[in-house]
Amino acid sequence: MPLRHTRRSRVLVVLAVAGSALAAVPAATGSSPPSPPPAHAAPPLRTASAWLPYWNQDAAFKSALRHKDQLHTVSPFWYQAKSAGRVAAHSGAGDRRVVDGLHRAGIKVVPTVMETMAPGALAAVVTDPGHRATHIEELLRTVRLGAYDGLDLDYESIAPTGDAAYRKVRDGYATMVTDLCRRLHALRKQCVITVSPKTAGTGRVWDYQRLGRAADRLRVMAYNLHWAEGRPGPLSTPAWYEDILRRATREVPRRKLEMGLPAYGWDWAVGKRDRARHVTSVEAEALRRKVGAPYRIDPASRTPHFTYEEGGTRRTVWYQDARGTAAHLPALRRHRVTNTVLWALGFEDPALWRVLARG
Repeated sequence: MPLRHTRRSRVLVVLAVAGSALAAVPAATGSSPPSPPPAHAAPPLRTASAWLPYWNQDAAFKSALRHKDQLHTVSPFWYQAKSAGRVAAHSGAGDRRVVDGLHRAGIKVVPTVMETMAPGALAAVVTDPGHRATHIEELLRTVRLGAYDGLDLDYESIAPTGDAAYRKVRDGYATMVTDLCRRLHALRKQCVITVSPKTAGTGRVWDYQRLGRAADRLRVMAYNLHWAEGRPGPLSTPAWYEDILRRATREVPRRKLEMGLPAYGWDWAVGKRDRARHVTSVEAEALRRKVGAPYRIDPASRTPHFTYEEGGTRRTVWYQDARGTAAHLPALRRHRVTNTVLWALGFEDPALWRVLARG
């Protein structure tokens, strides 16, 4: 989901020849994006998970059913932790039509619990044994609300924890996750943890080793390298993926890693401090066609981008589509990471599913 830096903003083996050929293609130009190579006849593997946004629930649910042969898990973005003892439901949470429909399609339903607590509030919860225990009980109550197959925790506000407290917060969160996963496993439920990338300059608050031991899957949100309140640029790059995966695969079993892939972008006003507009991949491509901008792939990041004018303001859009994703997947293959998770259902370029089916 859209990953926050200072605060919150929000798959399998391709033929080596095809991957190499794609990497060698120069920056593309033209009025329409080139189509990814044609799909092969082999049936797709269920190696993908995806988040289902509650504000786009019908479209996202339909997308999940269309691609049920590739999805093993869907995480509806349904719950929000408000405090140690309170997890609130978003609109549409627990919709039986969605839960039952996904189950009939053979897809596990592992709803996401996110949080938007005040600065320091989550850190206070995870570092106090009593508050941790209270919160775990509330999370277990949440998983019992519906016929869910587990929970996904997306707790991002601890990511920018400062120098003085980050070790204590890191240890407290890992302890809470370990205890929660043990309790979920006793109920035969899955325990999924979503984290931001760990690189030379980011992610030190996450104890990947302990989280990886405790959880069934560790989802790494590999997007928002450039984000809504920063400077314009790509959401991800192959080089950044290499850095993320080198570190992650040293600390977490590959079978437990899920690389988060973006199906969205940001639309910035060039030279202004305004927060960028969020656009889905579908919206970005529709806007590009509407303004008549040529389709271009940035040769460094291998992601599409374009510029246009609006009311005298120059704007630039960076987003991800099927062709860009195809150019990023070789990094996953090099590190033997085959599982991905998509942010988010209903946002994606329709051709993306053929790319994910090939790996």
